[in-house]
Amino acid sequence: MERRIGIRREDKSKWERRSPLTPSDVAFLDSAHSIKTTVQPSQIRVFQDNEYKELGTEVSENLDVPVIFGIKEIPIDLFREDKIYVFFSHTIKGQEYNMPMLKRMMEKRDTLIDYECFRDENDNRLIAFGKYAGIAGMIESLWAAGKRLEWEGYKTPFLHIKRPIEYPSLNHLKKDSEKLGKEIKEKGLPEELSPFVIGIAGYGNVSSGAQELLRYFPVEEIKAEELESLKDNPHTLYKVVFREEHLVRRKDEKSFNLQDYYDNPEHYEGVFFKYLPYITILINAIYWEEKYPRLITKEYLRKNYNKELAKLKVIGDISCDIEGANECTMVCTEPDNPVYVYNPENGTIKYGIEGDGIVIMAVDILPTELPRESSIYFSNILKGFIPEIVNASYPGDFNKCTLPLPIKRAVILYKGELTPPYQYLKRFLRR
Repeated sequence: MERRIGIRREDKSKWERRSPLTPSDVAFLDSAHSIKTTVQPSQIRVFQDNEYKELGTEVSENLDVPVIFGIKEIPIDLFREDKIYVFFSHTIKGQEYNMPMLKRMMEKRDTLIDYECFRDENDNRLIAFGKYAGIAGMIESLWAAGKRLEWEGYKTPFLHIKRPIEYPSLNHLKKDSEKLGKEIKEKGLPEELSPFVIGIAGYGNVSSGAQELLRYFPVEEIKAEELESLKDNPHTLYKVVFREEHLVRRKDEKSFNLQDYYDNPEHYEGVFFKYLPYITILINAIYWEEKYPRLITKEYLRKNYNKELAKLKVIGDISCDIEGANECTMVCTEPDNPVYVYNPENGTIKYGIEGDGIVIMAVDILPTELPRESSIYFSNILKGFIPEIVNASYPGDFNKCTLPLPIKRAVILYKGELTPPYQYLKRFLRR
């Protein structure tokens, strides 16, 4: 195969400024592995065209190369025949809105490699933006809490924080967070808001990013079982991380077993609702599929919002599955308009922070709010896989393809055909 790759221009959102490969990593691939790169010009990419050109990289509209890398989904009219595309396709859950794209790739006999599915023998993800989604999602949620509380009549230090897109760099964001943390520690929050509890559902990369940001604040970590007896302290934020055993229980009341839950989720029911009355900000950072119980249902909110949930101000849904784990996540939002209020009584939403209900933060491209740092992090990992992708043999038989297993596991389509692990997608393609 020709030793050339391409980086496409992102066009799904005007806010998508990330790049899968930085200029310096592109130059490294050329010098160390003799892999040439063509980069499509872009007016919004965080790395300017000249940054690539200055390091000897070709910038051209024409991506006539065997392997094309991107970040988000690609418009269906841009696919070319017999190409290898590597991007986040958002198809493995059978997402209805992306089935036309998958069908077009099949028609074009293309190969699709999805970053989300790069996994080791223990099924751990090998490449992701999750950490930066967590950092940006936490800041967005704290910003939303400040605005919402102001609307309710409370002045808090959270009013001084900005949205991630307003910071020139991650360092600026961290310095502002540190300053805000000192203010909370010294001056405190209004006593009526104490104890101020930030609940984080999940403990993976996204959760780690959210928790990393909280290190700049006066935070005390507690156990879920301590929520009911928590004492007031307006100078402290309380953090609680919820794991699977806090989210569900067996319907037959037998003891919780994690592997059994993964294998037989139908035997379990959600119990997370019992923690909601004690939480001020909830961060949803879990992986969810329809086979699992939800964290929050519309029915529960409809019955209990005006009774027990006055404390719950913001749900930062970083996972952002529409009507998924948090059933009241109705739509995804954009960085310039990140929140809406969900009204449990009638199921409607209203953009902004005003109105009856709970503020929902549902930006689905959070890492692009920190475009340079998240791209550098991602590129540093991706560049290690690229020589293996370029050097592999791609014969007609997928079984004879020489991609290493961690990458081969990520091949959803091979020359237009669903690979064995992804045959289940046929039922979604028929809809």
